[in-house]
Amino acid sequence: MNMTQIVPLLGLIGLIGLAGLAGIRNPVAKTQPGAVVRLLGIAGFAGLTGFWIPGAGAAGALGALGLWNHQDARLARWGTAGWLGLVGVPFLVMHYL
Repeated sequence: MNMTQIVPLLGLIGLIGLAGLAGIRNPVAKTQPGAVVRLLGIAGFAGLTGFWIPGAGAAGALGALGLWNHQDARLARWGTAGWLGLVGVPFLVMHYL
């Protein structure tokens, strides 16, 4: 497989960001550390750029960071998967340079 075949599939990583919606029903306790990292979950909206910029949709996985350091271990695992969204950031940068 070459890069032109892989790039469209990177957008599927952005689906991990949908896990961040679980934080609406089960919010992270205010006493849990890591609030600054959880604010990066807002960057999950960058995944919408995947409709226009190939590969950038992977940045949508950052939306799962809203669950980072969640008191429920299952949800916390989804939060750490949100770091996969960094794969899409270079595509955003290349598009604007």
